[in-house]
Amino acid sequence: MENKIYNKRLNRYITAMKNEMPDCVPIRPFVAEFTAKYAGLTCQEVTHDYRKAFDAVIKCGKDFDWDALVPNMVYVWTGLTQALGLKYYATPGIEISSDVGFQYIEPSEENAYMKPDEYDRLIDNPTEFLYNVWLPRISSEINGKNSYRAKVSLVKGAMAMLQYFNDLGIQVKRMKEEINMPSAICGILKAPLDIIADKLRGYIGLVMDLHTQPDKVLKACEILAPHLTKIAMMTADPEKKLPIGFWMHRGCVPFINMEHFKLIYWPTLKPIIEELWKNGYQTLFYAEGNWDAHLDSFAELPEKSIIYHVDRGDIFKVHKKLGNKFCISGGLPNTLLCVGTEKEVKNYCKKIIDNVAKDGGYIMDASAIIQNDAKIENIKVMTEFTREYGIYSQGHNRKFDEKEGILESENKLKNLKIKPGVCIPWEEKKKEITDIKGDENLIKRIWEEIDTLGYIFIWQILLSF
Repeated sequence: MENKIYNKRLNRYITAMKNEMPDCVPIRPFVAEFTAKYAGLTCQEVTHDYRKAFDAVIKCGKDFDWDALVPNMVYVWTGLTQALGLKYYATPGIEISSDVGFQYIEPSEENAYMKPDEYDRLIDNPTEFLYNVWLPRISSEINGKNSYRAKVSLVKGAMAMLQYFNDLGIQVKRMKEEINMPSAICGILKAPLDIIADKLRGYIGLVMDLHTQPDKVLKACEILAPHLTKIAMMTADPEKKLPIGFWMHRGCVPFINMEHFKLIYWPTLKPIIEELWKNGYQTLFYAEGNWDAHLDSFAELPEKSIIYHVDRGDIFKVHKKLGNKFCISGGLPNTLLCVGTEKEVKNYCKKIIDNVAKDGGYIMDASAIIQNDAKIENIKVMTEFTREYGIYSQGHNRKFDEKEGILESENKLKNLKIKPGVCIPWEEKKKEITDIKGDENLIKRIWEEIDTLGYIFIWQILLSF
């Protein structure tokens, strides 16, 4: 039986993402620990037990008239991070209060997970570097040891990841069947420079390297780019309807200067976005912080290739610069949802709808991920006012054409010694097999399928956990 409510919401969402005018302004809040608050749970419960997090999302989606939701915005499952002994998370109920969301622990410069003289090794074979150098350093369980606990930790981590992503697929189906709610995103991407700052050198280490060895940083970003593109496409929506989530962290002014943005950050990110668009995938630019200084660069991207989410930037300036090419989302201050009055929330929503959403191409959301400090009453006001006021008299719901947006472009991503998606190439494995008596293509195909699982595991740890 056709799910009419689900299809209406999905088409509304897609229409806006294509920078067109649906029947009304879509509502797509990135609700994380807020779901725990609304469901009467602690941050510890939804962070440590993803089943409770899934249930909290279902409850919110059932009670609020929204158009799309992330299946679980409390994305760090600490069951998995504890199994692997990851050092860079403070877990609710362990290192921090049970009512506080998980925290990232920035390593000191001297304890960075990649040393300043290790760029060449990263560049030579990133996947090998992640397994042999990075993973033992970030894990208190593995820690370079060939021990029982180290082996068990690696197996537990891999099996936990398999379990989580399998159940995440079930959660997406559950959202559709139980609450008529599409998923908001599918897939993950980070910029090469952000990967170095977030999980390898740390912010201080990266800034030092940008001044002392910028050529090495650039080379590393060029090498990382094809891998990040590969993971983005491997995790993306196979139907090419939902955007790939691109989490933007430390690549903007003033974290780095404009010269480094133009010479390193943007030249190694732009080809990724173009390659994804060439293959029919939109990218959601979740611009955490203020990226207003870089709007002219983003305007270089192909029309409709991205959705631009506004956090600390000026949403009205963003609309003026990018609104003719791309859908815009967000811009409603989280502080207003936390401490503002219902009238103030309503007035700000009206201001956004009147000035940014008037011609379509806008999705209502808070500026940043909504945590448990947001007032339930203010979330209700945002939802109800947008639904009542944000109606387009000339709007329409459109069907998504998966051929739309696919264009021919030069593949600027660097060819690597070992191609993305591979840990141990078949050519290398084949040398160990002295005599093949059957179908080599069958052996090769299965080897490569299983080998890819090892690739996905370590890159997902780097990107998602």
